Amino acid sequence: MDLQIALLLGQDGIVNGAIYALLALALVLVFAVTRVIFIPQGEFVAYGALTLAAFQAGKTPGTLWLLLGAGVLVALIDTVMAFQPLAEASVLVLLIVSVAVHLTLVGLGLLFFGAEGSRTTPFSEAQFNLGMLTVNGQTLWVLGASVVLIVGLYLFFGRTLYGKALRATAINRVGARLMGISTTMAGKLSFTLAAGIGALSGILIAPITTVYYDTGFLVGLKGFVAAIIAGLVSYPLAAASAILVGLLEAFSSFWASAFKEVIVFTLIIPVLVWRSLTSHHVEEEE
Repeated sequence: MDLQIALLLGQDGIVNGAIYALLALALVLVFAVTRVIFIPQGEFVAYGALTLAAFQAGKTPGTLWLLLGAGVLVALIDTVMAFQPLAEASVLVLLIVSVAVHLTLVGLGLLFFGAEGSRTTPFSEAQFNLGMLTVNGQTLWVLGASVVLIVGLYLFFGRTLYGKALRATAINRVGARLMGISTTMAGKLSFTLAAGIGALSGILIAPITTVYYDTGFLVGLKGFVAAIIAGLVSYPLAAASAILVGLLEAFSSFWASAFKEVIVFTLIIPVLVWRSLTSHHVEEEE
């Protein structure tokens, strides 16, 4: 492998890692606030990408788009309604419900968009030569939007009342209730933010790869790997782990393309083993 190939793979890895970072942050947010492992996170990626592709293709009348928007909204509301009555259930029960919601959203995606894949035109056709590396405008769009969103989330959690309420709920649900914070509101807000982050991620990757109705699941799983490495608690570690996952995927595609997915998902095994050996069991608070 020469230097130019390594630079290209590194660029692809960082771009993919930026998308995985957004998804990992959303997963950490939802789990910290609600204890839900939000398996359907990836479906919002596919919804965002395919919606943009259909708009650009001009294949669908506006009235049907209104119905589609309503369908996505109903799916989001159903997600909240599915989890809200089970807010005090065990993590296992919440995981089972999360898988059920994921399967529902995949079916709705097939109904809304069909089985054909779509790819949108790039936001920018510009190209910039940086020595041996050529950077296109879409790469800058992905990286720039990811950085802006991460900074926006940082300011939201640190400077706004709602952000501080989410942080308080994530740290101590009982204490948040005693301080007058609605944990139900916090849960709804976390799901809404996660869905929005997923849709934006889909819009960003739509010009990079062909997206199908079920593509989001695999993309979401890679964000989940990064979130697991971070212990589902640390936002900075989740973002850094996502970049690692993206780089590992990119270089694996060069050395062993047939096994790149296996290599990426295998990364989670030593992390889980290490955490199981070093963590101490703590009873769930009621």
